[in-house]
Amino acid sequence: MTTTQVKKPRKLLPGSRSAQGRIVNFVLLLAATLLVLFPFIWMLSLAFTPADDAFRDVKIWPDNPTFENFVTALQLGSLDRAFLNSIVVALISVATNCVITVAAGYAFARLKFRGSDIVFYVLLATAAIPVAVTLIPLFLMVSNFPLAGGNDLFGRGGSGLIDTLGGIAIPYLVGTMSIFLVRQFYKGMSSELAEAARIDGASEYRIFWSVYLPISKPIIAVVAIFSFTTVWDDLLWPLVVSSSSRSQTVQLALTEFTQSGNIQYAPLMAATIIVTIPVLLVFLFNQRHFISGLSEGAVKG
Repeated sequence: MTTTQVKKPRKLLPGSRSAQGRIVNFVLLLAATLLVLFPFIWMLSLAFTPADDAFRDVKIWPDNPTFENFVTALQLGSLDRAFLNSIVVALISVATNCVITVAAGYAFARLKFRGSDIVFYVLLATAAIPVAVTLIPLFLMVSNFPLAGGNDLFGRGGSGLIDTLGGIAIPYLVGTMSIFLVRQFYKGMSSELAEAARIDGASEYRIFWSVYLPISKPIIAVVAIFSFTTVWDDLLWPLVVSSSSRSQTVQLALTEFTQSGNIQYAPLMAATIIVTIPVLLVFLFNQRHFISGLSEGAVKG
């Protein structure tokens, strides 16, 4: 009678299993990063490729890089004027959002008044309304704006704020999601700070201004970045309101490179790089505050 021994499979060491997991994660993240970066690399390549050779000899990077496409992009159309217009509208949006949404978010989070939750949830529900549904009401409101563009006190007789930077800026003055994030940010803070200030005789305004506002830089950075990128990247509303180069934004200026059935890809990519730079700078200079403010505003509460 013979006996057989069954060998138990060797267990992988915890360190080897975690090492394999890290390798897999690294490969997946590297692939995802390359997938995301490829359009930007291709954009850079076309921007520095001579316009006549844009698709003649496709390469990741041109043999003879040139800046002529950037010169062409600035000479064609009205990109320089549109750039300044977008800066003005974006700064107006950032300023009003930082003031109004921070105050509103603090009120919803810290001030108790009758119907506050109902008002907040109704306000939050408006974020689900499609943008296309609001275009006609917004257009009528802008065109009938009193005492603007030849209108009388009742908004009749002129064009209102049509084809003006003020008319473009109106829909971006306040952001519903920004109010939500600010509210969540303040709800996650300890109420002991406010209670200590009340004991010292501070008013609600003083508590907001001296206690909570100085520690609100992260969420203010989030609101500012969201406001800036929303204005900078929007095409639909400026397309409806703007009718001349005096109120044209950068996204409308980019469409000039695709008109007349002749798409100038190389100058278009150069113009796109110029338009992308402000967004990258805003994010890079506020990256630390943005990440902390977004995580706190979304998780707390």
